[in-house]
Amino acid sequence: MEALSYMGFDEATPIQEQAIPVIMEGKDLIASAQTGTGKTAAFLLPILHNLTDKHDQLNTLIIVPTRELAIQIDQQIEGFSYFTHVTSLSVYGGGEGQDWETQKKALTEGAEIIVATPGKLISHLNMGYVNFNHLQHLILDEADRMLDMGFHEDIQKIITYLPKERQTLMFSATMPSKIRDLAKKILKDPVEISISISKPAEGVLQAVCLTYDAQKTPLINSLISKKPEVKSVLVFTSTKKKVNEIVRGLKSKEYNVEGISSDLEQNEREEVLLRFRSKKTRVLVATDVLSRGIDIKDINFVINYDVPGDAEDYVHRIGRTARADTKGVALTLVNEDDMYKFDRIEKLIERKVQRMKLPEALGPGPEWKLGGGRPKFTRGKGGKGSGRKPKK
Repeated sequence: MEALSYMGFDEATPIQEQAIPVIMEGKDLIASAQTGTGKTAAFLLPILHNLTDKHDQLNTLIIVPTRELAIQIDQQIEGFSYFTHVTSLSVYGGGEGQDWETQKKALTEGAEIIVATPGKLISHLNMGYVNFNHLQHLILDEADRMLDMGFHEDIQKIITYLPKERQTLMFSATMPSKIRDLAKKILKDPVEISISISKPAEGVLQAVCLTYDAQKTPLINSLISKKPEVKSVLVFTSTKKKVNEIVRGLKSKEYNVEGISSDLEQNEREEVLLRFRSKKTRVLVATDVLSRGIDIKDINFVINYDVPGDAEDYVHRIGRTARADTKGVALTLVNEDDMYKFDRIEKLIERKVQRMKLPEALGPGPEWKLGGGRPKFTRGKGGKGSGRKPKK
């Protein structure tokens, strides 16, 4: 309780309020909750409550899709358990040989909580020294994302190493049929909790701007330069190739702009994130590697440089702002080819997002008319920066 007070936890969120009693009763659980609702604490707090006495045995395994999420959850465990004797370690790839030895020691000599990515954990399992004999809790976090990334077989293989008598908790932002199929295989009579699936947090002010590609970077530069009070800006793009292009276009003498994608080494990614968290970097350009699970506080402004192909990913992207009942702004830039994707997003979130006009200096953007399936477009009059001739 003292650690919770230091970390600023005053009231339970809905997912915490519903999940914590179920977990403390020892029941299996399948829970769906949007990003930013506090689900990490929902499963960590009751587990830590049961681990207040020193055990020196591997008690809990948390499987996550990405290295960044593994590191983040491990850091949260350290914060929550600061006044206890609980030990934890994150197990993920991309490190040095020394990291492997540290992970091996934790898996054989008993860190009580292991947070692991599937591929790296299987590498250790294949060596034959991992001891799961005393494991009591298995937690799958961001389960839908893991299946999307192709980890289904890895998860099934890991489960064959675990005791059959255990508590299993599955957390997922969405609940497609493949998640329910997996739940039937690995959970026993689970309690099901559903909290506001696929809806952006209420504190996010959403807007959309119709732009030609050539207008996107000048628009972002214009918005950022006019709002010095906005200290943290996260720009999402769908491809690694675009990250460097956008960073070059947004470079400024007044503030730092950096990019992050899976092309960077793990230590480089951690350093970039650290500078962004500490506000040394004002603008971070990222691929969807950051759209789920990464808890960076006080992000004021999220910009979708392009529309995500999956409507669900839109919710996760803009969920990086307005976390824990704060306020934030999310702007999506939509070119003439992506409007049908944004139409799907508006149907998913069941609301029409506010349209924002381009600054006059950038000229008109594309105009949009929906009709019969994919939208039909009429182009504007070209304008400065559009790079297009009007369509007659």
